[in-house]
Amino acid sequence: MQLEDAQIIWGTTISLGESMKSFKKFFTTFRKVDILPNRNDEQMAHFDDPEEDIMPFYIRLLQELKDREIYTVNFDCCNLRDHPEAEFQQLYLQLVRYPQEMIPIIDHTITEVFLDKFPDIQLHGALLRVRPFNIGRSVSMRDLDPADIDQLVTIKGMLIRSSPIIPEMKKAFFRCSVCDQTLSAEVERGRVMEPTRCCNDACKSENTMALIHQRCTFADKQILRIQEIPDETPDGQTPYSVTVMAYDDLADVAKPGDRVEITGVYRGVPVREIARQRAVKSLFRTYIDAMHIKRTDTKRVGRDPTIVEEEEGSNTTFMESDRVKEIDAVTKEELVQLSKAPHLYELLARSVAPSIYGMDDVKKGVLLQLFGGTSRHSQSEDGKKTARVRGDINVLLVGDPGVSKSQLLQYVHRLAPRGIYTSGKGSSAVGLTAYVTRDPDTKQFVLESGALVLSDGGICCIDEFDKMSDSARSILHEVMEQQTISVAKAGIITTLNARTSILAAANPINSKFDERLPIVANINLPAPLMSRFDLLYLVLDKPNDLDDRRLAKHLVELYMEDRPALSNLDYVPIDKFAKYISYARREITPVITEEAGNALVSNYVEMRKYGKTSAGGQRQNIVTATTRQLESMIRLSEAHARMRLSTTVDKIDVDEAYRLIQVALQTSAVDPATGRIDMDLVTTGISARVRSNLSHRRDQLKTIIQNIQKESIRFMEILRLFREQEHEKLSEFELKNLLEDLCDSGTISMRGRMSTDTIITKL
Repeated sequence: MQLEDAQIIWGTTISLGESMKSFKKFFTTFRKVDILPNRNDEQMAHFDDPEEDIMPFYIRLLQELKDREIYTVNFDCCNLRDHPEAEFQQLYLQLVRYPQEMIPIIDHTITEVFLDKFPDIQLHGALLRVRPFNIGRSVSMRDLDPADIDQLVTIKGMLIRSSPIIPEMKKAFFRCSVCDQTLSAEVERGRVMEPTRCCNDACKSENTMALIHQRCTFADKQILRIQEIPDETPDGQTPYSVTVMAYDDLADVAKPGDRVEITGVYRGVPVREIARQRAVKSLFRTYIDAMHIKRTDTKRVGRDPTIVEEEEGSNTTFMESDRVKEIDAVTKEELVQLSKAPHLYELLARSVAPSIYGMDDVKKGVLLQLFGGTSRHSQSEDGKKTARVRGDINVLLVGDPGVSKSQLLQYVHRLAPRGIYTSGKGSSAVGLTAYVTRDPDTKQFVLESGALVLSDGGICCIDEFDKMSDSARSILHEVMEQQTISVAKAGIITTLNARTSILAAANPINSKFDERLPIVANINLPAPLMSRFDLLYLVLDKPNDLDDRRLAKHLVELYMEDRPALSNLDYVPIDKFAKYISYARREITPVITEEAGNALVSNYVEMRKYGKTSAGGQRQNIVTATTRQLESMIRLSEAHARMRLSTTVDKIDVDEAYRLIQVALQTSAVDPATGRIDMDLVTTGISARVRSNLSHRRDQLKTIIQNIQKESIRFMEILRLFREQEHEKLSEFELKNLLEDLCDSGTISMRGRMSTDTIITKL
């Protein structure tokens, strides 16, 4: 259809004919070299081969779309804005101001260009869909106001909720129940204009047109909820959230927890006071009609590739800078050269929170946590995948106040791919997992994701870990071992994925660590939960003149203007550091060699031998390592191999993993009375020495009671006899526990509640 150039869309400055001519000229002639002078270095990094940049860009893009049979075109609006010709800059302004009118024109124009180039393609009346993005500015959710309604806007935030796929009617099909006359009706503004009379002149029956659902046309619809990123929320204010409507191929593009950049039309719709009346409220309901969704955060590490593969598979309909730009050949060469640097391990460890002084082994453990081990699935006999074997590394930092635990957590949170930074005191069980709420749009119960679910594929940083409630801590047992969360609430029974690493920090009970007591007695944490951490570091604040002087000098220099402490320090910048970790996680899947496997076995056996010591001529079997330490050693070895960009796990990786575990055990699992490593302290909360003493005392008390001639005896008499015969100081509380054990074993019996007046009877 030929359109006159003078046709102007009412209420706008858009000329149909002129706009279509200009867009056709743009799509056929635009080259990337046309806008090179207007791009900075960061934007230049997204360009392809310079030899291809002098060719018409959209002609090449349409050829690629034809080869892949994809009919959605991602349209970079900055290509219009940065073009030197004024007519294209005018198109950019009109696209931002009047997207509702301009986008159909662009769809029609690019479809014409596509059919002119490929006349043998049959689209069957459909049009190519243009998805504009990168409009050059993003609007904060707090700054959205009525002036932005019906304009193209871009917002950034975190996806916190997505509804199931909802079928929305686009075209209704009616049939007369009297004469079978059919009629199609378009859906306008969400309403179907149902005909009240048959359109057949021979029939003219009233109220006989019935809706035939099988012949109607539907589109996929999904309702998303976007919230401000916690890092960008002003202090002391509640984060804002915006509703987003995603249609067709944009549905299920992003998952809850993703940081997204959404480009769409900001719309306002009236709300009826009563559903059956036409009167509407003066307050409109606003939402964003999504045109483009981009998952990108260039300063963060990429997600675990195994999780991305599970969710998306091998096919995707997004390209042309929709996500973080894949590492180009030049950047890849720089990263490979970085992996060959001498003392790479120490260099990267210094790059973890470089403003923190010391804590070398702690930084190395956190560094390997960022790289992570290899996640894999166990195979059944028929070759199907079954359980997922955890490759994520969990780290717990315990120490005195003021040793930079929270600062280290904040740095890892800024670098992690996904994840939430939360405090144990301010987190409830449902806040960590999921909670049920009623959706305001569909009025149905929906499941809101908590911190651990939103951290799927990343790292969840939990500060004040020891101050969590018992109900919240009980949730973590399943998360840290099975990496799932089982939910049964309000008729919703499901299992959610929580494939996340946990980096936690805890303080001692009395604010200061008591070295005379084991670590379990110093922290308000259950032993089974502590045993699920791969690395448990004890960071103490011990006075030392030399170290105190160095630390004070380092802190003072941080507050000076020239900041020589960081300028003289050799470390990798955070942008390059994130790219290096992303490249290693995506490209490197190390395989354990035979030599490394033998080293793992020998190191595990060596750790188990530490408990076989001689004491008083008797052999003691103290547990110094469990299979959890062996699995931790395997994960740390794989992470160390990834850090070196090595495709195999060698003996050097196993040795470093063994050293890190030994360093962690020497600080966390040492019995203060004997100075020996005892894993029972971490797994059960009671050392093997204490357990042996309790067993010896129980046998002594049993012998004393059996040697008494009387059938019954008072509590205080037993206490006196034990102290006289054994010459050992025993408290009343300890004697009560021993007597309760003998009562449970059936050696004695007692009446009523245990007290100093209780009479004990032999059985």
